[in-house]
Amino acid sequence: DIGEFGHEMLASHEGLRHKYAVSCAELDLLVDTAREIRGVAGARLMGGGFGGCTINIVAEQAHENFIRRTGEVFEKKTGKIPLAYDVAISDGAQRLA
Repeated sequence: DIGEFGHEMLASHEGLRHKYAVSCAELDLLVDTAREIRGVAGARLMGGGFGGCTINIVAEQAHENFIRRTGEVFEKKTGKIPLAYDVAISDGAQRLA
């Protein structure tokens, strides 16, 4: 259930932001912007916190808008252009015969 997974990602980010204080203004900006974009199921900081990156679950049809919108908002607020790395969900690691 990708919708529930996305909801849990957002809730996890809120916990990291408020309970553990390991997020930062830039990551919060990216997550808050992502949550407002139609087609984004979830977002949260990735890694140990205190800067770094976010991971986002974005529907294919929302991809271009997501990249454009998050880039615009981030650059306007920080003066920096964020990098985006595209990845695709797969079956994961498997043992080869």
